[in-house]
Amino acid sequence: MSDVTPQMRQQEIADEPRGEYFYARRYFVEKTRFWGYVRRPGQSWSEARLVVMNEDSTRQPDRRPEIGPESSRHGYDQNYTYRIKGRYTGRKIYEPASNLFLPEFKASSYSVVQRDSGWLFTPADHYNKSKITLVNNSIALSKH
Repeated sequence: MSDVTPQMRQQEIADEPRGEYFYARRYFVEKTRFWGYVRRPGQSWSEARLVVMNEDSTRQPDRRPEIGPESSRHGYDQNYTYRIKGRYTGRKIYEPASNLFLPEFKASSYSVVQRDSGWLFTPADHYNKSKITLVNNSIALSKH
């Protein structure tokens, strides 16, 4: 997936079937409670919103213990892409570890689209599981 150019990614997104669902990229950072980025089909990842998931009706796919082997604990699905059905609730949730107010998303179902999705915003993306490194404009607008 690392050989994907920005033009190839734009074309993949442009070719996505439209529907009543969202695409979501899991973005796991230790000690945070946000879930990842969510966007509509056909919308670029730079327009995606970092969200906190409401688990009242459906638990996150990675709802597992936070200790144990990396492959079977919370956050194991870092960089997975999902197709998610659900809706934004309209609420903003304060996420204290990042000091961000983020939109709340309530999912009704998840299905895995891809397990190693490559870069998110640009090919120069750098992932660090201990701090927030993958940000877009929705982050800058979320502070207080």
